[in-house]
Amino acid sequence: MWVSRFSARYPERIVCLTEETTETLYLLGEERRIVGISGYTVRPPRARHEKPRVSAFLSARIDKILELKPDLVLGFSDLQADIARDLAKAGMNIMIFNQRSVSEILSMIQMLASLVGAPQKGAALVERLETGLREVSEAAKGFASRPRVYFEEWDEPMISGIRWVSELIEIAGGEDIFSEQSRSHAASGRIIGSAEEVIRRKPDVMLVSWCGKKFRPERVAARPGWQEVPAVRDSQLFEIKSADILQPGPAALTDGVRRMHAILRDFLSGAGRTRRSGGA
Repeated sequence: MWVSRFSARYPERIVCLTEETTETLYLLGEERRIVGISGYTVRPPRARHEKPRVSAFLSARIDKILELKPDLVLGFSDLQADIARDLAKAGMNIMIFNQRSVSEILSMIQMLASLVGAPQKGAALVERLETGLREVSEAAKGFASRPRVYFEEWDEPMISGIRWVSELIEIAGGEDIFSEQSRSHAASGRIIGSAEEVIRRKPDVMLVSWCGKKFRPERVAARPGWQEVPAVRDSQLFEIKSADILQPGPAALTDGVRRMHAILRDFLSGAGRTRRSGGA
């Protein structure tokens, strides 16, 4: 009797403040544990119909979260530090992940699986994701060259890709022209000081993911001097949905990297030049 009353238990009521932990728990088959999600969650689509939305990214309904009586709240990055502080003061268990690279994303998945008592499921999911990344990388070895890629996370100011995005560009077969900036945890460290720098680096392909903002290729093409940029001149401007690349979780390691690989493959084959830029 003593053991059954006082033995350790895994979290049964989890609130996910960002999408990637929600997607991971669904992929692990542990979605029954989720009692609240971010309002920005789109993967998997069913989550929005099955789970109450209790947060944005920089704000959360603390009262609503407390009503759900979670035994664990999961967040991401220093940007959610204020939410984490308020929840901790309210007596909640909260864990903030800070994954910024492909390796750290895989580690987060394994750690989360262990947190819910499903380490073998986590290992199997990580293995599937690693296999998929190897397949893309092997396919990219057949490229005749590595296109120069400019990834733009935001346009005003211009912000280049974060570390996992930069690494996935390389896996997909491209060369990130701002890879040296990608290791900055803060977006402020990835601001491009001058549009002239993009012109100077001459990207062949431009990938865009303006989170929450519609991509308009004509606005990029209208930037002063940018007609000299090969990607603009040849209409090689492509949008990747933010849910597929800017969430540091399974989506980026599957749909995101494969989308980038397909764009680069088509560019090298010439097929991309016959299609209109933009689109997801």
